[in-house]
Amino acid sequence: MRYLSFRKNSQIIAAGLLLADTNSILDLSHPSCIGLLGHTQPNILDMVKEGLEPISKRIKESLKNDLPYKDAVIKLKDITFCAPIPNPGKIVGAAYNFTDALDERSMPYPKEPVIFIRSGLTTIGPYDPILIPPDVGNVGYEAELAVVMGKRALHVEPDAVMSLIAGFTAHNDVSGSGMIKEDKGNFVRGKNMPASAPFGPYLVTPDEIRDPYAIDIQLKVDGKTLQDGTTAKMYFKIAELISFISKQMPLEPGDIIATGTPGGLAMVHSPPAWLLPGQMVQVDLPGVGFLTNPVKQGVPYLE
Repeated sequence: MRYLSFRKNSQIIAAGLLLADTNSILDLSHPSCIGLLGHTQPNILDMVKEGLEPISKRIKESLKNDLPYKDAVIKLKDITFCAPIPNPGKIVGAAYNFTDALDERSMPYPKEPVIFIRSGLTTIGPYDPILIPPDVGNVGYEAELAVVMGKRALHVEPDAVMSLIAGFTAHNDVSGSGMIKEDKGNFVRGKNMPASAPFGPYLVTPDEIRDPYAIDIQLKVDGKTLQDGTTAKMYFKIAELISFISKQMPLEPGDIIATGTPGGLAMVHSPPAWLLPGQMVQVDLPGVGFLTNPVKQGVPYLE
């Protein structure tokens, strides 16, 4: 199933479900859908915390019948997308985790995952602008597969990890590469620019993903392909990554793990393909999601 968050009446963020025609959604906040969610609030984070799998089973069963929910159906063209989880507790990213990206820069493979933490407040959704602060240069893109945690994970072994996942989504891990270099490899500033972490448009449940290591990853800027890779090149696989992270910190339902990016990063192009205001970035992971975001200059609290 493909869940999404969208703005309702310009203010309220509600949860929806992409219907089989792929042109419309079921508004799970509509009064006719109350029975589908039980006592759970119609937002994806609460649904994940409550347990997305039983909710999905209930919805699937209901959709077999001729809908009593017709008034809850909205055309996709009439909604404003948000990130599937607009307010994740934290985002944990994996650096240097694709073999082709390491090879093109002649970098050694890491002995263990290299991770960093993003604030959930850096999250933006499809079509939202990526904002580059006026004093920041050398900003790069990173098209990625992201994993949404469905259950708490603490000191979990790899063979238990996949049952803890709520779903997958597409991600662009926009990075202040200049700041990371200035800070001698420290990721904190470079990975926490406001409005720099697009996610979406859907949270795709695991039953929809046949093989998470056979997903193409492509990124274009203004129509030009700059990244064209595959999750087959992921060095530390999802279970290894999450197990490692869970031994450094607790992971909670709704936390997001960004699994790394393939080759074609901005600094390897000639000239370097740093993001600039006025550009349009597209991330495509077939079967997972397609993300489009304009690039603008600014910071959210000054807009």
